[in-house]
Amino acid sequence: MAVQQEHRVVETPTEARQGEPGPSVLALLAVSTGLAVLILGVVWFVFFRT
Repeated sequence: MAVQQEHRVVETPTEARQGEPGPSVLALLAVSTGLAVLILGVVWFVFFRT
C-alpha cells in the first residue's frame, strides 16, 4: 500500500507499474483499426481494381 513519507508518496515497484487503462485505450484501438481498414480499402480500390 502506498505510504506518504516527507510529503512524497512511496510505492513498491509493483504498485508503481500498475496502470489503469481506461476507455481511451479502447477508443484508440478502435479508431486506429478503422483507419487501417479504410486506408487499405482505398489502396485496394486504386491499385487492384479490375
